[in-house]
Amino acid sequence: MTVAAAGALAAQTAMQHSDHMPELHLPNWTSAGLATIAGVASVIDGDTIEIHGQRIRFNGIDAPESQQLCKNASGADYPCGRRSAAALDGFLAASKPVQCTFVTWDRYHRYIGDCRRADGASVAAWMVEHGQALDWPRYSHGTYAEKQATAEASKVGIWVGKFQSPWDWRTEHADGAAPSSQPLGISRHQVAQSYSCQPRRTCSQIGSCEEAQWYLSNCPGRKLDRDGDGVACETLC
Repeated sequence: MTVAAAGALAAQTAMQHSDHMPELHLPNWTSAGLATIAGVASVIDGDTIEIHGQRIRFNGIDAPESQQLCKNASGADYPCGRRSAAALDGFLAASKPVQCTFVTWDRYHRYIGDCRRADGASVAAWMVEHGQALDWPRYSHGTYAEKQATAEASKVGIWVGKFQSPWDWRTEHADGAAPSSQPLGISRHQVAQSYSCQPRRTCSQIGSCEEAQWYLSNCPGRKLDRDGDGVACETLC
């Protein structure tokens, strides 16, 4: 993908992250050579990644914002936005690279796409099914509604307690509605210098949320994710 091509198309973008901007429809431009992007992804938040310097937002879903808090089963606040990002990071690390197929552009000049891991697993579907994101009917047309019903019935992820839909949260926190400028996911180049796969049997032996996610993703056979939602040692996250 070229910066020039991205800039030219950005002017015609569909404003997916705004509830007040009109929706525009781009023509079929797969012949422009921008139909897909593939590579190792850096996680920005629970519904946005970056590949080769290009921000990519997952089509049809919405994850808790980076600073958003939700209520757990006991009614206590927890950082559901950070937990969603950590779950995504662990999921993507299990099968690289990621490949995304273009859908449109949003108001922040992010590429909106349908993304899959190297093994073919749909990233958006997994995030919704594991309660780390919501089906966004305005853009999904119910594509992930069944996955969401499964997550709600199983009480996984944000469905374990109470939460505000991300689009409503952004309306109430307009100053924080713009996407994060820095990746929230794990920088494996940095953590590889200090973390190791020495046995960790309990979360009390883990020093941080970042270390727990690195251990879960990089140490085969050693799992600290009891509920299988992709987030290790949730008390640390």
